[in-house]
Amino acid sequence: MEEPVIVYNDQPFITVGQLLKEEGIIPTGGAAKWFLSENEVFVNGEQDQRRGRKLYTDDFVEVPGFGSYVIKDK
Repeated sequence: MEEPVIVYNDQPFITVGQLLKEEGIIPTGGAAKWFLSENEVFVNGEQDQRRGRKLYTDDFVEVPGFGSYVIKDK
């Protein structure tokens, strides 16, 4: 298994939609709703398709076919 990409965040949280955009998985934040309806996303091992899901430090996100990510404080 590949090492997860570390995503540094200087805010209290980041949303799933923001993460997808920052990591270049989607071109714009508006594409998150479509992307999540077509692809599975797992947050801390549980499937979650909410673009507004808040991600906090040490949350682990897996997007099959795209990679895995862990949130860290900046």
